[in-house]
Amino acid sequence: MSTYSQTKETPNVVFFLVDDLGWRDLGSFGSDFYETPNIDRLVNSGVKFTQAYTASPVCSPTRASIMTGKYPSKTYNTDWFGAPQPDEIQGHWTRDKPLKPAHYEPNLALDEKTLAEEFWEAGYRTFFAGKWHLGESEEFWPENQGFEINIGGNSKGAPSTGSKYFSPYNNPRMENGPEGEYLPYRLAEETAQFIRENKDQAFFAYLSFYSVHTPLMTTPQLEEKYLKKRANMNLKDDFEPEWNNQNRTTQAHAVYAGMVEAMDQAVGKVLDELERQGLEKNTIIVFFSDNGGLSTAEGSPTSNLPLRAGKGWLYEGGIRVPLAISWPASLTGGKVIETPVISNDLKPTLMDLVGLNPQENLVDGRSLKGLMKGTETQIDRQLFWHYPHYGNQGGNPGSVIRSGDWKLIYFYESDSVELYNIKEDIGERKNLAWENTELKEELLIELFDWLVKTKAGFPRINN
Repeated sequence: MSTYSQTKETPNVVFFLVDDLGWRDLGSFGSDFYETPNIDRLVNSGVKFTQAYTASPVCSPTRASIMTGKYPSKTYNTDWFGAPQPDEIQGHWTRDKPLKPAHYEPNLALDEKTLAEEFWEAGYRTFFAGKWHLGESEEFWPENQGFEINIGGNSKGAPSTGSKYFSPYNNPRMENGPEGEYLPYRLAEETAQFIRENKDQAFFAYLSFYSVHTPLMTTPQLEEKYLKKRANMNLKDDFEPEWNNQNRTTQAHAVYAGMVEAMDQAVGKVLDELERQGLEKNTIIVFFSDNGGLSTAEGSPTSNLPLRAGKGWLYEGGIRVPLAISWPASLTGGKVIETPVISNDLKPTLMDLVGLNPQENLVDGRSLKGLMKGTETQIDRQLFWHYPHYGNQGGNPGSVIRSGDWKLIYFYESDSVELYNIKEDIGERKNLAWENTELKEELLIELFDWLVKTKAGFPRINN
């Protein structure tokens, strides 16, 4: 254990991570179809970030960045764990693509010091529930990465065993519940029980939902509710072209809406338990998603408009997500921050808030404490993304730099560049690369300098 000193004022931490939740999938972020009253209450009473990004357009790399505070290219966790490696693509749909994707490491290395390990060494009780997807074998699962308790975390990226979202789950890290029990409710109850049992000591609880990832499954009651709401609102399933795919432009999927509301209800169960135990004021709560909403494939259940595309793409719809941080005892609620931030920032931020050394020389992220406290008005830096893979949802291998209001995307397959002013063109509709050649070249140089420094892996010609 470290020399960190705990007192009765030591804050608890609860981290809600949702899978595949889009930037506009909450009422507090603009949805008028999905109902999320519990999360909206959290967002509106905390600090809301309108330009929060994931480090990747797919799940595992972002999850690794949260745990490590590093860009996925630094840890070589650049694709979702289970995606084919370059020498495995002959039996995969990518075999006919011009490029072979870069190699990636399918485990979060044990020598990486995770956020959970930081808290555990500081004397916190540490708890994990839900989707892990950061290791192919048990040695890389949550209980070996700093979590004392692991409920449901394994190698799977979705509930694909048993009855999937309903019990029996046949999950190797969670006992089956009563037949028909719904998974988000179960995970919330496990988290609430942990809070009850540890109310007298500092804890770090990480509720990482499998929701709202496919398979698309909700309760009959919620599906019926949203079928009626869809009809009453006269909604239709509309799409627009996105490269070789079709991108959903309306939020009208009743089953997905039910999944969103059930996840919101699960968040509410945990928030209610904090209040019952008198812990709500001195608990830091983070709400975040691991990538953008699924809009171009696999059922295309949601729309991210006005953002372009969705999960698996380097456009805003694939990497911009809702983020809120609440701590009533120390942070002023109702604050809105428009400064771009990224998932790498969450580890140093939480460490800084509870008084631990963020070790900024060892992470890529920056503490957001100053922004939230009002002692900083912005963070002067550039943000980067490196996804040298073909996304299951239609996206192509690329790298990105965000500098101020400018965003440059380099696509490896076509050796092409797209440049957007995100402030003026949030939907990335007008490519300004040929109107701003000097800026384009400057940002390209800075992007590839960063890639070289991080020793990033690159796709190569598929012979």
